[in-house]
Amino acid sequence: MWDRLPPLNALRALEAAARHLSFTRAAEELGVTAAAVGQQVRSLETHLGIALFRRRGRALMLTESAQAALPELREGFEKLASAVERLRGHDARGSLVVSVEPSFAAKWLVRRLDGFRDAHPDIGVRLDASSRVVDLAREDVDIGIRYGNGAWPGLRVDKLFDESVFPVCAPALIRGENALRHPRDLRGHVLLHDTGDPTDEGWPDWETWLRAAGVEGVDASRGPRFSETSMVVQAAIDGQGVALAGAVLVADDIAAGRLVRPFGPRVQTRLALAYYLVCLEAAADTPKITAFRHWILEQARGRDEDHGGERPEPPEEDASR
Repeated sequence: MWDRLPPLNALRALEAAARHLSFTRAAEELGVTAAAVGQQVRSLETHLGIALFRRRGRALMLTESAQAALPELREGFEKLASAVERLRGHDARGSLVVSVEPSFAAKWLVRRLDGFRDAHPDIGVRLDASSRVVDLAREDVDIGIRYGNGAWPGLRVDKLFDESVFPVCAPALIRGENALRHPRDLRGHVLLHDTGDPTDEGWPDWETWLRAAGVEGVDASRGPRFSETSMVVQAAIDGQGVALAGAVLVADDIAAGRLVRPFGPRVQTRLALAYYLVCLEAAADTPKITAFRHWILEQARGRDEDHGGERPEPPEEDASR
């Protein structure tokens, strides 16, 4: 039986290309070129003696044979992934590797990890802090915390919390002669910008927020720019200006009095984006992943019940004057 099987790489190229209906997107997932994916598919067609794809205009379509085989092929790869997880010794006493965006790690997760260690002293945790989206099927990572729309095929996805954005500043900026009391007062203050991921179209910027607040006469482009949210938040804590920050990442600083929310409104992130916990379906029920999922979901529920100690918003009549 085994000597009749085609090469595993060719089957993997077929599964990825069939799922995306695109050689280019399959190549991006597999870390190879589109030409390499096409070559693997053609070699598989030669090996099997059948066509697997056909083109209709510019669209890539599966043949009936490929369509019929695809569910079992996917199931086979999921079982292989599960078997590899077992070989690696992924049990409750193993180390848990969590991929997480650096600012989320610094401003939210790290501050709470001692609670997980206290509850599960036999599970070691290693944070892989990176803005890169890792491939959980190919890399030595157990769990990811991602910000997006929650549509990641092949992964078990648990929503942690939605995100909204509003201005924050050091307490000193809401006092004194040039105090921040209304959105129009931003004309006399430095705006801090989070450039973050330039491809993220869902995150509101100062122009979006000022429009929502009905404020005119404020140059939304002025002020320093930072590539990490944690740096923007720290600059605001240090009194360097006013930051437009996500509620999740500044909740602890507001509760501790390092930051205040001087006024509204909140602006929801576009495209229904939120924070999610993700892991491979094949590994989702391993004890250490189950333990971490239950713990972090409880932490997320606790955040929903905590209003963050925000300062009551002042009346906003005539805010754009």
